[in-house]
Amino acid sequence: MRFQLASAMIITFCLAACNGAKSPDTVAKDVATAEQKASTEVAKSEDSAAKDLNSAAGKVDDKVVAFNNAAAKDVYNLAIAKADGIRQVALANCESANGNAQKLCKEQAEADYAAAKANAKAVAQAEKQ
Repeated sequence: MRFQLASAMIITFCLAACNGAKSPDTVAKDVATAEQKASTEVAKSEDSAAKDLNSAAGKVDDKVVAFNNAAAKDVYNLAIAKADGIRQVALANCESANGNAQKLCKEQAEADYAAAKANAKAVAQAEKQ
């Protein structure tokens, strides 16, 4: 029984010592250390987030450029297809003429087609990044 009483008193003193208040200087140092660690951790997290965001933004920018270039190519292809269709119709219409008139008609159709191709290429180049 004495042993149990002695053990209980030792445990009580240990627990009381564990929960004892620290001196103001020690508390101030502990608080300053904790604030410094927290500040450092926040700064590291902010730097990491900034790097991640910049990397993601770069990838997005690359995707936007690729998208715009694909769109410019599609606009070019569509313009060429339309110009080719117009050329085919014009050449078919030229078949109704004879001799020099037919030759001039075909030359005009080809010139219009060449102009449409050049215009489509210029527009596509202006749209590409």
